[in-house]
Amino acid sequence: MDAFFASVEQRDNPALRGKPIAVTGGGERTVITTSSYEARAYGVKTAMTVYEAKRLCPDMILVVGNNRKYAEICTRLQDICLRFTPDTETHSIDEIFLDITASHHLFDGPENLARTLKRAVKDELGLTCTVGMGPNILIAKLASDLAKPDGLRWIRDDALSAVLETLPVKKLWGIGSHTEEKLRAMGITTCGELGRAPLSLLTERFGIVGEHLKAMGNGKLERPIEVVAADPKSIGHSITFPKDLWKREELTSCLLRLSERVGRRARRYGHKGKTITLTVRYKDFTTFTKQTTLPAYTNDTGDIYRAALAILDGIRLRQRVRLLGIALSSLGKDGGTSCPFLKNRSGRKKPPSQRPWIPSTTSSASLQLPLRQRSRRKKSSGLFPRHGVHPG
Repeated sequence: MDAFFASVEQRDNPALRGKPIAVTGGGERTVITTSSYEARAYGVKTAMTVYEAKRLCPDMILVVGNNRKYAEICTRLQDICLRFTPDTETHSIDEIFLDITASHHLFDGPENLARTLKRAVKDELGLTCTVGMGPNILIAKLASDLAKPDGLRWIRDDALSAVLETLPVKKLWGIGSHTEEKLRAMGITTCGELGRAPLSLLTERFGIVGEHLKAMGNGKLERPIEVVAADPKSIGHSITFPKDLWKREELTSCLLRLSERVGRRARRYGHKGKTITLTVRYKDFTTFTKQTTLPAYTNDTGDIYRAALAILDGIRLRQRVRLLGIALSSLGKDGGTSCPFLKNRSGRKKPPSQRPWIPSTTSSASLQLPLRQRSRRKKSSGLFPRHGVHPG
């Protein structure tokens, strides 16, 4: 989807259309969740502080986000995509992968399917989306990124080498700034150079990941559509304070609220965990984490709070605290608790194909239709994050 949160707000409020806007959280010191294309023209980016964004675009209008509304639209988007193929993967709240290998002939080919899909999204949701197509998820996502906004691009096998030859490596999904810097130090700046680089050179520097990088430079990715969503790896919450905190009683009070949120969410979805992680961010944005492992699995608020408090007591704070966060990980299923979102009205668990997706809070801005990737069992390689790709 194109600038998803911002586009939804402009759709619902005609006074915002054509103007630079940014969607934020509800706190006083929140950051930019996403911005309209009018604001992006001034250099406004996701994760900027409001101060930084306002300095670039003084006339930018701030809108507090409505996560419930965005999740409802995501559900409707899912329903639309399922009309074109049952093989879909909701990768984030506004990004869906589709394998149309077995269904595109029903719509007179891939391009006509993509155009029909775009029209359906526009007509039914009042929003624009960008569709990218390719032989795998990596190239489909790249095609979408290159066609934004409101575009459609199909990168075919016979055109792949020409597209990748001069493309900066940072354009590939999964290559972040640190990897880009390391590749640059090796004299590799484009995908063409990455694909031609000796495998021994890449594995010497990156280990087994070097094999994945070389394959990516050649436009290859053995990562199928994951039709059944995997269980979450962690459950966490954080708070950015309206003003920096220093007093212990204020911090411990916050820890209790966070522990209850994490415990309640874990109990709701039938998870227990053994690892408690505390995140601390100082007023200068220095951020660090510390964790502890419990002797037994838990989703009890008291257990989580006591573990987080013990971590905090072991930290000698050097500055006032801007943010605190708690996460529960090393998760396992709570045998005594059923997951309410996995049940239908009769109380029986739904089969995997009918289980609704629980949206993440990260945002990305594309709709991909990768071809010839149909396995339902093989999991994602460690090189690629399962949630939170590039923001929309």
